[in-house]
Amino acid sequence: MAIVVINPNSNQAVTDNLSLALQPLAVAGGPQIFCETLPDGPHGIESQAHIDAVIPLLCDRVSDDDGADAFIIACYSDPGLDECRKVTAKPVLGIQECGILTALSRGGQFGVIALSEVSVERHLKYIRKMGVGDRLAKERAVGLSVEESAEGADTFSLLCDVADKLRDEDGANSIILGCAGMAKHRAALEDHLGIPVIDPVQAATSMAVGIVLSRGK
Repeated sequence: MAIVVINPNSNQAVTDNLSLALQPLAVAGGPQIFCETLPDGPHGIESQAHIDAVIPLLCDRVSDDDGADAFIIACYSDPGLDECRKVTAKPVLGIQECGILTALSRGGQFGVIALSEVSVERHLKYIRKMGVGDRLAKERAVGLSVEESAEGADTFSLLCDVADKLRDEDGANSIILGCAGMAKHRAALEDHLGIPVIDPVQAATSMAVGIVLSRGK
């Protein structure tokens, strides 16, 4: 049994953070979890042009049947999710969709920390498409690049500032990290806030583990 988590950008530091964040889900008897970097992807997915560029690359990857039982697209914009589901019979999960579904299961209103204001606009369209806008407290931008979210010296303090506002000013009962590069800060941020903080890559991988195990593969 194998789950392939695809980082659609070419930043290996993001992939390394994903691998660390997913270690608790690699349990005995469960599926193996492999995190991959998309070598021909942009260094960070931060624009619609970047999203459009990686869609065919992702479709090529998931259509290559190499024994994977499920795929996860580890970018919060869920690039190519619908397209990838059309080229493989294997389950393909997007982290934004799974992160939001997990937040809904925790109750109350959820907040999202996005990288940039451009990201916020894109994510709000997705939330409207899912029909869950009434459960969104607010989405706020932290003002970081993908690389800074993964390796920046001040990233955690900036995340705390935005998360505090989502909790105290906007009424969020849980927080979703709106970029896969933020994964390593989840536990510390949850300790700081005292409310659930959801790493959407962990959320998607948890769902994928359940799907694969329930199929008896």
